[in-house]
Amino acid sequence: MSGNGLSYSEQGAEAAADLGQEAAPTTGPSAPVAFGLFSSDTKKNEDLKQMLESSKDSAKLDAMKRIVGMIAKGKNASELFPAVVKNVASKNIEIKKLVYVYLMRYAEEQQDLALLSISTFQRALKDPNQLIRASALRVLSSIRVPIIVPIMMLAIKEACSDLSPYVRKNAAHAIQKLYSLDPEQKEMLIEVIEKLLKDRSTLVAGSVVMAFEEVCPDRIDLIHKNYRKLCHLLVDVEEWGQVVIIHMLTRYARTQFVSPWKDDEVVEEYSENNFYESDEEQKEKDQKVKNTYTMDPDHRLLLRNTKPLLQSRNAAVVMAVAQLYWHLAPKSEASIVAKSLVRLLRSNREVQYIVLQNIATMSIQRKGMFEPYLKSFYVRSTDPTMIKTLKLEILTNLANEANISTLLREFQTYVRSQDKQFAAATIQAIGRCATNITEVTDTCLNGLVCLLSNRDEIVVAESVVVIKKLLQTQPAHHCEIIKHMAKLLDNITVPVARASILWLIGEYCERVPKIAPDVLRKTAKSFTNEDDLVKLQILNLGAKLYLTNSKQTKLLTQYVLNLGKYDQSYDIRDRTRFIRQLIVPNEKSGALSKYAKKIFLAQKPAPLLESPFKDRDHFQLGTLSHTLNSRASGYLELSDWPEVAPDPSVRDVDVAESAKEWTGNLDKTKKEKPTEKFYSESEEEEDESASTSASESESGSESEKQDEEEGSSVDTSGSSTSSEESSDSESDSKESTAKKTSRAANESVSENIKKKAKDTSKKRNTSNSSDTESTPSEKSSSDSKSESDSKSDSESEKSVSATSTKKEEKQVHDKKASNKQDVFLLDLDDFYPVTTPVAAPTAAVLSTSLTADLEGLCLSNSSVIDVTTQVAVPTKTHELLHRMSGKGLAAHYHFSRQPSIFGDGMVSVQVTVTNTTDQKIENIHIEEKKLPPGMRMHDFNPIECLEPAGSITVPMGIDFCDSTQMASFQLCTKDGRFNVTIQPPVGELLLPVTMSEKDFKKEQGMLIGMNETSATIAVALQNSTRHVIIERVVKAANLGIVPSGQDNIHRFAAKTAHSGSLVLVTVELKESSTAQLVINTEKTVIGSVLLRELKPVLSQG
Repeated sequence: MSGNGLSYSEQGAEAAADLGQEAAPTTGPSAPVAFGLFSSDTKKNEDLKQMLESSKDSAKLDAMKRIVGMIAKGKNASELFPAVVKNVASKNIEIKKLVYVYLMRYAEEQQDLALLSISTFQRALKDPNQLIRASALRVLSSIRVPIIVPIMMLAIKEACSDLSPYVRKNAAHAIQKLYSLDPEQKEMLIEVIEKLLKDRSTLVAGSVVMAFEEVCPDRIDLIHKNYRKLCHLLVDVEEWGQVVIIHMLTRYARTQFVSPWKDDEVVEEYSENNFYESDEEQKEKDQKVKNTYTMDPDHRLLLRNTKPLLQSRNAAVVMAVAQLYWHLAPKSEASIVAKSLVRLLRSNREVQYIVLQNIATMSIQRKGMFEPYLKSFYVRSTDPTMIKTLKLEILTNLANEANISTLLREFQTYVRSQDKQFAAATIQAIGRCATNITEVTDTCLNGLVCLLSNRDEIVVAESVVVIKKLLQTQPAHHCEIIKHMAKLLDNITVPVARASILWLIGEYCERVPKIAPDVLRKTAKSFTNEDDLVKLQILNLGAKLYLTNSKQTKLLTQYVLNLGKYDQSYDIRDRTRFIRQLIVPNEKSGALSKYAKKIFLAQKPAPLLESPFKDRDHFQLGTLSHTLNSRASGYLELSDWPEVAPDPSVRDVDVAESAKEWTGNLDKTKKEKPTEKFYSESEEEEDESASTSASESESGSESEKQDEEEGSSVDTSGSSTSSEESSDSESDSKESTAKKTSRAANESVSENIKKKAKDTSKKRNTSNSSDTESTPSEKSSSDSKSESDSKSDSESEKSVSATSTKKEEKQVHDKKASNKQDVFLLDLDDFYPVTTPVAAPTAAVLSTSLTADLEGLCLSNSSVIDVTTQVAVPTKTHELLHRMSGKGLAAHYHFSRQPSIFGDGMVSVQVTVTNTTDQKIENIHIEEKKLPPGMRMHDFNPIECLEPAGSITVPMGIDFCDSTQMASFQLCTKDGRFNVTIQPPVGELLLPVTMSEKDFKKEQGMLIGMNETSATIAVALQNSTRHVIIERVVKAANLGIVPSGQDNIHRFAAKTAHSGSLVLVTVELKESSTAQLVINTEKTVIGSVLLRELKPVLSQG
């Protein structure tokens, strides 16, 4: 890992490779010149020096392009350093960029000359161009001279506060270079890292985490406050940064969360119930299991946010996520990485090698993960030997009773391979399968004996070695095999195989009493020509026969011992002396000779044929140490899970601090708000003293003013956005400040309008003000350049204004309740056709002319966006729990499309519970809620008793956070627990709203571009009537109907239940039986999913 620092100094070479393409056209027309340029001819370099000293920028630029082209091709251009460095102060941006690319490559080699230009680099750090600032910092950090450490330190500190995220990224790179140059700067660098860790730019995140890993990997406390932010940014960070962050978060999680694997162990123990246990003991066990393990929400956040990266096109990212799930996820969830890892086997052989090594380690502990993909590990003839061996290892690990017959057929093919190393490995694999699966031991042994007649000596030798190990498990049954192997001794020449046969005959010499002495006689003849390994086994054989059959073998053994006494190898001489003293007693022999028989003929334990990957799991997967099976320099060990989780509150970010830090100029606008509020209140008092007609006219003028102000704010934000996009990325922070200021101004304007128009139409304008408060904020946040920035902005804004929003909503609710009768009597908007039940055949939809007339009767021209009552449509019922799975308890649910009684943002769900048994079911309730972060659920009240064949419907509320994620929980009774899930169709996450056609078009105009999704669909002629289209759309999604002045255009509007974002749907009938379906909403995911669901509804016959 420490080697990663080198990659930064070589970034110049990477840039050179990119710029080499620029250089190509210049050198293309004159082939001889180009050929001469890249030769070692010094005259051509002189020509380049003259061009660099020219007064013309075009000549200098041409020379620099050629020089960078040389670097890209690997040529040495260091002798041009003095001529190039003179141009470091050039005013031409293009020349300066190429000079910096050159200097980054050679600054470390030519340090003295580079030091002369330090003042130029320092000036360049203030350059208005972000690329020049970043390049200057990179060159400065490439000069490896201790004397400039203070200058580098100052430059890094300034760069980490730069407006451009690209410059801040390069500051993070420079931190590592400075630390390697002067480790004493560690404390100051940690302060800089702490500051950069708070950066919200995805461009910076990966680089600063790499700096953290290099400089202070043990300072986990720096990560606490940034943990959740890093998890959320992870998807948008570049691939290199994703790998670094995932590895760091893996180490972090192992120190902060308790093990998710203990739960599996306890549940396994619990499953083995004692037949004689009392009810009290059973309840205690239930309680124990219930309290075993609950995953920390932050732990779940990490797993959930890394899961999408399994689909990354980068193999390193997929491997990083796989090791994270292996080391952090519950065992039941870790299996999801298997498919992604198998996908990587289609990559090049280097990637395959690393992935297969990790799969081999995983498959030892958890076979079930890769069993479904068994065929993916079959060996191909084109695979190199290293890949074949690893695949063979995995197949052996995955072997079990079910698939062993298939694998043995596959192994038979492999044994005949021309790759002898692979064939030998296959024989070892067959031996491992024989020891692991007792049912096929005899089959494997017979197959290996057949291989003894193979023409290939290596195959025979490997078979002998494996048979020897197998025979040790049950030698009594296989005397014939031992005799057969003794006969082969004359033909086998491989030392290991000969030694194995001799060991077998010596170990079981009592079972083959006639053959063993003859084998010793033959080997005694060839003793001097044998390999050392074989000689040692001949000595052992002689010693064992001397102890068991001394009458026949005494002289032979002494002859062999005499030969060994004068052997050239000191190992043989030592063994000979030891054996002679042990088996041939004399006056000098000690007490040990009495036990010679026990020593030589002791019962030997059968060898264990184990995978070479068995002990690799103590290294973190995906690391160099795991690949080498040896601790590499810079390896950081994964700590063991803590017994008790540390305090999770350390990861809580103070709302006030985060708002203060990231809202920029928003504080100033907030301070101005009370003044505006003061004037609006005084105007409100004047309004209250005025007459009703004056109030109405003033309300109308105020609404027009509101429209104008909103329009101007939109224009302003639009113009600022367009101007900012044309500038460099260094304007990111200015852009966010401007957006937040305009957002605050919009909020204050909408608040004034709400106060002034209070008397005229309380219900309408209150809801309108809340809409106009939420819409600009979300719109401005969606205008930001990166998705992550918009998320963080909206989150910080929501957190700051959460309290005030709740108070306003409560006041609005009280006003609605008190004045409900008056509003219904006076508000003519209630006569809109949106309240007409579509499903009722008698309730015809109003004509377009009547709609237009009713629209003209509105008391004011203000923007009316109000949540309406639900349109009556048939409710679709979904199965929650089947009676077979629920042991007689059945449950269904449907979405009532009524405002939830349990709170704002929640979707109302009606659950119908039915008892299909002939006995009472008691205490039906909800437990063990497993909800994604942010999702809330209000349980229904426990049902004490449900009679046989009885049924009851209970309400519950779920805040799905504007997503179609499942809400998982347990439906429990007195006798059982059942896992169930509720997943909402996207159409049920909406609340219908009513608005005029004018307001619809105005809101639609603000939701264009990326906020608009459309499709063209074919519509049957009988389905193109207004009544059918409205009925079908409203049945599929909880939308309100907007009056339209055109027969061929149908409009619908709704708000998302959680965030209140507008969702506008337009169905425009075209010629030739087609229709254009358009959906406008800030929630682009909801828009695309809704479009996908509405298309088949409108196009079906």
